[in-house]
Amino acid sequence: MELKEQNTAFLVMDMQAVMLSMFPAAAPVIKNVAKAIAVARSKKIPVIYVTIGFRPGAPEANTKAKLMSSMGGRERWTAEFTDEWMKIHPDVAPLADEIIVVKRRFSAFTGSDLEVILRAQDIQRMILTGVSTSGVVLSTLREAADKDYSLTVLSDCCADRDEEVHRVLVTKIFPRHAEVITVEEWGKIEEWNKI
Repeated sequence: MELKEQNTAFLVMDMQAVMLSMFPAAAPVIKNVAKAIAVARSKKIPVIYVTIGFRPGAPEANTKAKLMSSMGGRERWTAEFTDEWMKIHPDVAPLADEIIVVKRRFSAFTGSDLEVILRAQDIQRMILTGVSTSGVVLSTLREAADKDYSLTVLSDCCADRDEEVHRVLVTKIFPRHAEVITVEEWGKIEEWNKI
């Protein structure tokens, strides 16, 4: 079966304002993701937002895990902190009818209903964007590849705190599992099912 726009979803991952405020090179990525969202909407491709978060008190989090300990532990996750943490950056904010998925770990699939949503909409291809390249993008790409999704990564719509890690992932690792292109290249594609 050919993959067409109606079989595709555009994922905006971990573009939360609090997270981006701690990211040194956030401005160009935010600008590129906003541009890519506009392209997806113009092509009538569903935009799905993926955020990482926990309930107040973080009952889903293992406090012994390195990631959780670096995030301040369960006591930090008050209702107010959770609400603030979950806000998506206003420059890439979802429209009222766009889906927001909450995940509990690095991969967009872990602890979320993403796969149920993708199956319900007959999605077979995902276009991945987000921060960080070595976190949510890598974890989601690997799991999605194992689940037999066709994948595209917009290389300039991802970033990592370590530029060398980002470069290695988008030039050496990701091409084994996905098409890797820029937002400008993606915007020019006329025959989507040819990539």
